[in-house]
Amino acid sequence: MNVGMLWLDDDRGSTLSTRVGQAAEYYSRKYGTRPNVCVVHPKTLTGDEVIEPEGMKLSSSPTVLPGHFWLGVDEGKT
Repeated sequence: MNVGMLWLDDDRGSTLSTRVGQAAEYYSRKYGTRPNVCVVHPKTLTGDEVIEPEGMKLSSSPTVLPGHFWLGVDEGKT
């Protein structure tokens, strides 16, 4: 993924999969296609059991700020 949408989500009351799902829904409405990749900060993947939303691959990178999701389409995964 070279281009994507950066989403700020500081809602700590919802699960990670719910929060990513909400961001993916917004992405779908805005760009007309469903994202299949979401990159988060490594600390985001610690703690609760992580369940990937259907059709999406979660990964981590320290270049993504905590509380942010980088969503997009990986053409190799479509």
